[in-house]
Amino acid sequence: QVRLVESGGGLVQAGGSLRLSCAASGLMFSNTAMGWFRQAPGKEREFVAAISWRGAITSYADSVKGRFTASRDNAKNMVLLQMNSLKPEDTAVYSCAADPYYSGASTHPETYDYWGQGTQVTVSS
Repeated sequence: QVRLVESGGGLVQAGGSLRLSCAASGLMFSNTAMGWFRQAPGKEREFVAAISWRGAITSYADSVKGRFTASRDNAKNMVLLQMNSLKPEDTAVYSCAADPYYSGASTHPETYDYWGQGTQVTVSS
């Protein structure tokens, strides 16, 4: 059974930083591309970042480029999202997603097979 569990969310002031973690189990993590998506109240889910199974390829939404960094530790079956210079518009529930056996870093949610429950990130102004 595949399980993705996010952690690290919380309340932070604008300009601050948070680091999200996603622990994966039940899949061949080193052969799995991972993505981060977010959904704010009343808005559609949107792509944030993705990282390929070896970490060589990363993709970022324009809105977070230069501020967020995705990384992974295949030995620990974890993917991380370092978020710096946070803005109030970054407030959302952040979820990680798994795309097994895909060698790239997809920006499309429909390509991901497994999803975590999400962790709330709130940025105050």
